[in-house]
This record gives sequence, structure tokens and C-alpha cells, in this order.
Amino acid sequence: MVRLDRLVNVLGGYGVRLACCPVSRSVELRSVAMREDAGDVGGDVFLAIGAESVGQAVAWAAGASAVLVHGGVEAEREAAVVGAAAGIAVLVVDPAVSWSQLAGVVYGLVLEGRETESGRGPTDLFALADSLADAVGGAVTIEDRSSRVLAYSRSQQRADAARSETILGRRAPERLRALFDARGVTAHLAASTEPLFVDRAAEHGLTGRMVVAVRAGREVLGSVWVTCGEPLTGAHRTALTDGARTVALHLLRSRASADLERQVESDLVIRLLEGTADAATVVSRLGLPPGPLRVIALRPHEERHAALLLAFERATTGFGWSRPGRSALSGTTLYTVLPGEDVAAAREWVAALHAELAVWAGIGGSASAAELPACRQEADECLALHEARDPASPPPAYDESWDDILLQRLRAAARTGRTPARGPVAELRRHDREHGTQYAATLRAWLEAQGDLAEAGDLLGIHQNTVRYRLRKMSEVTTLDLADPRKRLGMIIDLAATGEL
Repeated sequence: MVRLDRLVNVLGGYGVRLACCPVSRSVELRSVAMREDAGDVGGDVFLAIGAESVGQAVAWAAGASAVLVHGGVEAEREAAVVGAAAGIAVLVVDPAVSWSQLAGVVYGLVLEGRETESGRGPTDLFALADSLADAVGGAVTIEDRSSRVLAYSRSQQRADAARSETILGRRAPERLRALFDARGVTAHLAASTEPLFVDRAAEHGLTGRMVVAVRAGREVLGSVWVTCGEPLTGAHRTALTDGARTVALHLLRSRASADLERQVESDLVIRLLEGTADAATVVSRLGLPPGPLRVIALRPHEERHAALLLAFERATTGFGWSRPGRSALSGTTLYTVLPGEDVAAAREWVAALHAELAVWAGIGGSASAAELPACRQEADECLALHEARDPASPPPAYDESWDDILLQRLRAAARTGRTPARGPVAELRRHDREHGTQYAATLRAWLEAQGDLAEAGDLLGIHQNTVRYRLRKMSEVTTLDLADPRKRLGMIIDLAATGEL
């Protein structure tokens, strides 16, 4: 099951436009249908394959909540009238997107909703790679558009050192990517659906490759590589081309499943961070172990919007229960709920993400499920600390940085004008500005030294008699009352709130 709003949002990435929506976008979709020779088949989502017009598609889809039909601008205009009259949402599909590709996404979202929510992973690409290797007569590697390995065949026919290095590193080495760029392979994959032969390069351990792009309409999803010493021809070449289409369908289904997983996960994580009465139940639904948890707040260094989405993708890669944390985006921040008390483990998780994408991070204190809203605030404040520090410094954790957090809160209050305009500290600063004295700094040093004149003098780089003299002169400017512990505490807080301590 999926709601219409979710279906529209996901399909928008595949060239599908919502042209008319007379029904609620929160309506639940539980079935998919298409026209068959034996007659119409009812379903919540209708794929109008073969419809010659929007009117015909809507007529076929009687009783459905939404219908998908191929078309352009004219179809959208027709849909606005016909769909509204029939009470059916009309989604117009870019003609460049094939029905086989689109069906995979729709079926994955609508029919696999319950399965993905309970943790079912994407379709096994490794089995597909094995099948394709048998069909083309060579070892197969399936990669995403960033040259990361998604799957590979067990077959080692004509395997070479370059393939082994790519699989072990889980990505094509940089020198190979540079070679493919120089030979025009990358440009070919971006522009063509035809297979391309890449000649051997002994210095790179490459015996030869046949490669074809994996596409969904105009979008390149990845590529399929076959080790071979010469170009594939005949049935082998056809098998590779057909195999790439099958891989595209699998990747689209996996993406749709992943999109739904992310939505379910994000909703649950946000519930925990905002506070919910059934926090322990939500933690269990997320597949997190019972026990202490931590919240990690992250922001990328640069290109905030694109980088934030990339960070979210990296944090949520590998669906199911193999990932240690569960993540959600909120505003400009990525939050991850991580199990365990160990700060080092949290920092290791951040370091693994930082290796792919430069991020600022803050780590909240150890908390129970019910305490996660407070832990989120701690993580936010630790994140603000990290953003003010050296980017190379380790992300602050609340356990170790609570004092800095307290001072940060005091300074935030001071910036809003919530500090006394009068009083000992304010009057000493005013005197310093008007007469060029160092009275506020002297008071700070004396307080830090807990009244030890010699230590205060060392902090200021002056003799202790000079400190004694300044204190006497300061008492002529304002009432210090240094013998009163409450007054001393008040001056310490005033100095700290305004950045002087």
C-alpha cells in the first residue's frame, strides 16, 4: 500500500506529471491493473497501455483512483477536463519512459509497500549478473552511475586484474575511470543505448570490456560490464542489450523500494525526535536494539541542499537491518539515531560518512528512547560547536562538551540583550573603553585563579602587586564585593555570557 501523494512524488523523478487530481492525495492505493483482452480489470492504479487518448484511458480506468497514460502537453490539457469529470487522478507519462520500466516502479511502490516496510531488501542483482554472464559468455559486473559495484557474477570467464581490483575496492579505481573518460566511454554511456567495446590496456590490467548503459528513459542509472577480448556480436550482443533493460527494471524497483523505506524510516525517526508516548514501540519498529541510544546531527560543509540529500542517501544506503543507525532529514539537518553508549562508535560512524562527504557533526548524550528529544537538542548544540571550530577537529559529544554547551547557551541569551546593562562587570568594561584600562581582564584572571594573586599575575603577564593595585582601583569604580561567593558566581556568569571567560 502507498498513498497517492507518495506515488506522485516518486514518479515525478521518472518523467511523470500529475495533470489532474480531483481525489485526495492521501487516498491509499493497494492494487495495480491494466487492460486485458478478456476485459477490464479493476485496480486502484490503472496503467493505460495502448490508450490512444486520455479520454480512452480514463474510460478504461473506471473505478480506479489514478490512471497513467503516455502523452505530452496536449494530453495534459485534455486530462484537466476529462479526469475532473470522471473523478480520477490523471498522471501523464513522458513518452521516452517505457511501460516496462514504469510498471516496475509502480508495482514496487504499490504492491511491495508492506514488504519493504518490514525490511525486505531490493531484488537480488547478483543472481541477475550470474544469469547474464551465462548468456553473454563473460564475467559480468553491474555498476551504478558513480562506478560503484552493485553486483557481479560468480563466473570468472576472461576475468582480469582490473575486474578483481574493482570488485575488491567496490568501485572502479580512479586510474580506470580516468582511462574510460579519455577513451570516451563515459560520454558514450551518457548519450547512447548501444553497447561499446573498450580495447585492452595491459598497463591497467584490462584485457578488454563490452559495456552498455543501464537507462530509464533519458536517465542513466548505471552500466553493465562484460570481460571479453573482442567485441560481442550476434546473440551475445543481443543478450547484453536485453540484460541492460532487465537491470534497469531491477534498479527502478530497488529505487522505488528504497524511496518507500526512506519515507517510513524518516517518519518514525522524526516521531522519536519530536517525542512520542510509544517511543519504545517506534524504536522496535525501526529495528533498533533496546538500550541506550544517541542522536547525531550533521550538516555538509558546502553546497548545502545537494550535499544534504547526498548525505541522507549515504546514511540510508543498505536497507534492512544491516545499518547501525536510522536517519531522517529535518530542515537543513540530517539526524541519525544510533544505538549504544560508546562515543567512539558514534565518531567512527561520522568518520565513515565524512570519508565520502565533508560534514559538521554533533553527538548527543546517551539516552533512552523517551529522552531522544532532549538528546536531539544536545546534538544540535554540539553541531553548532563543531561549526565554530576547526573542520578537522573531532565532532563534539555532549558527554565531554556540556560545559561548552552551557557557555554557548549563556552567550546566546546575552546576544538577545538578556544581560545586565549595569553592575560590576558592565561598569568595569565601560571604564576600560573610556580610559584604556584592563580591569575586566584583571577581574577575569583573579576569578580564574580563585583569588591567588600570583597565579592571576601569571595569567596576565604582570606582577602580583600590580594585580593588587588594580583590584583596589577597581573597587573605586564599582562595588565588587569579592568576599561574597554569590557575587563572585554572578560575575563569573556575566563574564562567561559575554565571552570574557
